[in-house]
Amino acid sequence: MMKVYDMKAPKKAANLSLNSDLLAQAKALNINISSTVEKSLAEEVRKHKEAAWLKENKEAIEEQNRFIKKHGLFSDKYRVF
Repeated sequence: MMKVYDMKAPKKAANLSLNSDLLAQAKALNINISSTVEKSLAEEVRKHKEAAWLKENKEAIEEQNRFIKKHGLFSDKYRVF
């Protein structure tokens, strides 16, 4: 799987506003807040980039699907299933 960000980039402090009860519970459970937020944010960035890529390439994907529907796959004659 391709990384959506530079894992070697330096860390930068950020101010966050979090639900105080949720934060207290996470701290009580020794959850690493920075790591958890970073993982969640990386997943959100990945989802947004994927959606943007699909939107940008929608026409090409649709054209490819039409071509395959009309002509089939080049490997169809070699498939044994």
